[in-house]
Amino acid sequence: LKSKLQQTLEKNSKVITAELMPPRGGDPIRSLKIAQLLKNKVHAVNVTDGSRAIMRMCSLAMSKLLLENGIEPIMQISCRDRNKIALQSDILGANALGIKNILCITGDSVKAGDQQETKAVHEFEAVRLLKQIQSFNQGIDPTFEQLPDKRTEIFSGAAVDPSCRNQRSLKSRTIKKKEAGANFLQTQIVMDRKCLADFCNEISNPLEIPVIAGVFLLKSYKNALFINKFVPGANIPENVLNRLKDAKNPLQEGILIASEQAKDFINIADGIHLMAVKSEHLIPEILEKAGLNLEC
Repeated sequence: LKSKLQQTLEKNSKVITAELMPPRGGDPIRSLKIAQLLKNKVHAVNVTDGSRAIMRMCSLAMSKLLLENGIEPIMQISCRDRNKIALQSDILGANALGIKNILCITGDSVKAGDQQETKAVHEFEAVRLLKQIQSFNQGIDPTFEQLPDKRTEIFSGAAVDPSCRNQRSLKSRTIKKKEAGANFLQTQIVMDRKCLADFCNEISNPLEIPVIAGVFLLKSYKNALFINKFVPGANIPENVLNRLKDAKNPLQEGILIASEQAKDFINIADGIHLMAVKSEHLIPEILEKAGLNLEC
């Protein structure tokens, strides 16, 4: 049975996804309560895997917990922390647990995190991870024989940055991800609609691969400056910075900005992906203001 995400994209219908960080501890209750707020508001919830090289509960466990609570997960897998045998095992495990959607990412540098002495692995990167899933879906064992216990049925995706200044590199990398088996693309934070439109018109549409545009909740002027400085490809424009700087209630202004972008970007791309770090409970309000409170 195909995932809701796959079915929706294959029907050329618009998709809405949201990002959820697993807990920094052994109790998932708080994260599950947030996820319940997103239930029936989005098609799938994207579970991060050690984002910004910060320790959190593994995406595999959190994704299974979402499934048990009637919420479809998109399980992120980062190549930073595991060798290829561990990555292969996680893919097979996810398939066995009924997790259908996997987003393949190379992973943030350990220098971005709070345990900077950690050794990164990076035996795979995103393209090689996508190829591994493609092989498993074809029933191919890493020894180039057939898997003895049935092929996987994973709907894999990849991350892209439409704001990348090197458009030639962006196009080349996107083509490689498509050829490696990516079925959808989820973008990094998008603040410039022209960058998104150009990427869709000139790269993703000709490749016939759907794009889910990243919409990020900016909570204050200070938060926006931090994002601009430390998050690759953020590039928040001056007019957005000024709106937050001049706002009497910066958080409400940030919610309004995100809702405006969501309403706009969903008509440019094949869907939107909402990110509200440590404020995921505000995602339903963003969707409501954007007029996108779908019954999924």
